[in-house]
Amino acid sequence: MQNLQQLLGKEDRFFQLLASSAEQAHTAAEALRHFLALPPAQRNLQAFAEIRRKDKTITSEINEILCTSFVSSLEAEDIETLSNSIYKIPKTIEKIAERILLAPQHLASVNVADQAIMLEKCTGVLLQMVKEMQQGLTKVQGKAFNDQLQTIEGEADKAVLELLRGIYNESKDPGRVVFLKDIFELLEKVTDRCRDAGNTIFQIILKNT
Repeated sequence: MQNLQQLLGKEDRFFQLLASSAEQAHTAAEALRHFLALPPAQRNLQAFAEIRRKDKTITSEINEILCTSFVSSLEAEDIETLSNSIYKIPKTIEKIAERILLAPQHLASVNVADQAIMLEKCTGVLLQMVKEMQQGLTKVQGKAFNDQLQTIEGEADKAVLELLRGIYNESKDPGRVVFLKDIFELLEKVTDRCRDAGNTIFQIILKNT
């Protein structure tokens, strides 16, 4: 059976790039938490835009190497799927910040700090999981990491449902309901992205160890 390093075409650069992409995802989650802690007048998208630019460069390099490296189509597909899953995380986080800047007054009485913290924790676990791939992640280790991601994602889903329960009972300001629903669903989507990336890594381990 191949180990994970053989799976990625014996190229350490793949590991480095995937870890760098996961690092950008975690940094984006940290940036969102800091963003939410700021007064509305001090918030901006500069940090998110920079993170997205860096991650786009990383993902482009991964795709370029995939086009020029001697790896099987299945291996290339796995790497591409994982890379795309991670890439979507900071991109979706930036969308959350963009939406908040559109109508920050609607978020004034709503606390989404817990969701931001869970998101930061989720991307942290994913980052650790990606870094461990280079060391030859075992099935047991991979399952443990993946279980953590599943647990956090489940907790995040429950938290979002509670937030949605509150706004669905509001009728005074339909615009606020639409705005908050959009924010909550995007927060849920980010944790789903982390779960998807974790599932991809675990499937790679199962197929190649």
